[in-house]
Amino acid sequence: MEANTEQDQEDRLSSLVVVLPLAVMGFVVAAACWTLFAVAGIFLRDSLGLSNLQLGLLLATPMATGGLLAVPAGLAAQKLGARRVMIGCLAGLALCMLLLLVADSFAGYLVVAGGLGLAGCYFSAGQQFVTHHAPARHMGLALGVFGSGVVGAGLSYYLVPLLMEAFSWGTVPVAYLIVLLVTIALLVLLTDDSDSVADPDSAPLMGIAVATLRRLDVWLLCFWFGIVAGSFYSLALWLPDVMAAQLTLTVAGGASLALWFVIPGALAQVLGGALADRFGTQAVVMYSLLLALAVLAALSVPPLRELSDPASALAYPLAVDLLLVLCLGLALGCAIGGLLRKMVDENPQWPAFTAGILLQSACVVAFWLPVVSGAVSDWLAVSGTVFVMLFLLLLAGCLLFVIHGQLTDRNLRKAGAI
Repeated sequence: MEANTEQDQEDRLSSLVVVLPLAVMGFVVAAACWTLFAVAGIFLRDSLGLSNLQLGLLLATPMATGGLLAVPAGLAAQKLGARRVMIGCLAGLALCMLLLLVADSFAGYLVVAGGLGLAGCYFSAGQQFVTHHAPARHMGLALGVFGSGVVGAGLSYYLVPLLMEAFSWGTVPVAYLIVLLVTIALLVLLTDDSDSVADPDSAPLMGIAVATLRRLDVWLLCFWFGIVAGSFYSLALWLPDVMAAQLTLTVAGGASLALWFVIPGALAQVLGGALADRFGTQAVVMYSLLLALAVLAALSVPPLRELSDPASALAYPLAVDLLLVLCLGLALGCAIGGLLRKMVDENPQWPAFTAGILLQSACVVAFWLPVVSGAVSDWLAVSGTVFVMLFLLLLAGCLLFVIHGQLTDRNLRKAGAI
């Protein structure tokens, strides 16, 4: 029996070497599409004369549709197989790129932005795709590596300004379309249906949903993941514009600065998952949140100073901003990696559905923050208010995380005493 278990672990590790890079590659491309308007939207604001609120809607709509579709995609992955859902999501994103070539109004771009939410479906299905192949002792590391595919947002920061300056706006969707088609071809050719868990005879969809949503720990995990991952995703969308406005930089300059947040934050998910494998989720998430709070407090000083005295605008030196943004990305990335490990530990049967619920909670936060921040920026004429909002949101999440951890420890001690 032990020999069979060890052989199964070795087989999983061998398949993971092939499957994980393909899954990550797909998520990199999907994340690049998901955050396409983080930079392109700023150019469109100038050409279409959009307000900050309209820009916020354009940035947040992919998050809203991603959250709405993530749970159905998770259920579909349970029944049809994760691989099929992943390929379908990438095909849908390719269709969005074709629509982007003919869009010429704010309404048209908003429709395309809604379609880009299919990237969230890829994330839900990809969780099951990876967990099926990852051995238990390396589960956190494997999920962290998959989650690091959000580094694709950084590709948008770099490629969109480069393509628009060298050629024109029309080359951006064409370039993304080519990459999407190549990725789909690789997934089709190098994987097969045995790589995904298609179990039509498993529990009914409604039974899976009810059994999962009846558990309090799932709701608490949704709350924490929503705050942490939602903060990360919303900053990935909003940071290029905030940095450009706050430091009086060009759009390309603001996007370059935002790279110091997205890329380290994406890679830190690998570190967070590995640390959670060894030290547990509670410690990893707690210390990560404390670091994020300290950084957000420092980043909140300039907008608060400008709000109290508009005549005395305050800005840190560029090196200080780079360091703060880097530390914030690392902190949020580590927390996300730890929470993904916790998700699989507590929900080993239905990881795709649970991942869809978690992503939905994150997308709710990621949708409202850019919209509210854009409206507040228009009202107060102050940039950077998103940092103040995130500080208050993370502070509430951190306090509740501490309280829940203390209550859990107290209950365990009482149970031991009995």
